[in-house]
Amino acid sequence: MKFLRFAVIALALLMPCRAAMAQVTVKQAVQTTAPATDGSDDVFIPISKYLASGNVEALSAWFADNLEIAVLARESDASRAQARQIVKSFFENHTPRSFNITHTTGRANMKYALGTLMAGGEAFSVTIFMSCKNGTYHIQQLKIERL
Repeated sequence: MKFLRFAVIALALLMPCRAAMAQVTVKQAVQTTAPATDGSDDVFIPISKYLASGNVEALSAWFADNLEIAVLARESDASRAQARQIVKSFFENHTPRSFNITHTTGRANMKYALGTLMAGGEAFSVTIFMSCKNGTYHIQQLKIERL
């Protein structure tokens, strides 16, 4: 991360016009890059962090272009932008305190996690299903239900 910042600063000194564009690109790449298929569950580490902090923008970067989303028994197939708004609305009404993964499993190109989200003084069960396309994992299904 520090190296990327130094690279952006060096670009700023050499090419002021392109540095601003490079900084935005580098920032987006750092926030949204998903690891390739390596069989580990590390894809859930940043997602857990984003759920715990209520960071909708960073979380939605992991959404597939179209995904199945269910929040408090309201299910729908949604675009990335629609899903972002649904999750944002949930977080506005239920401020996240913590998120812990309780179970993960998967096989080639698919990962699944169950977790508990503490938000707004309540406990919620969270189910995340991810699939891998072109070496990048994306959330295909996200469910948030009261426990």
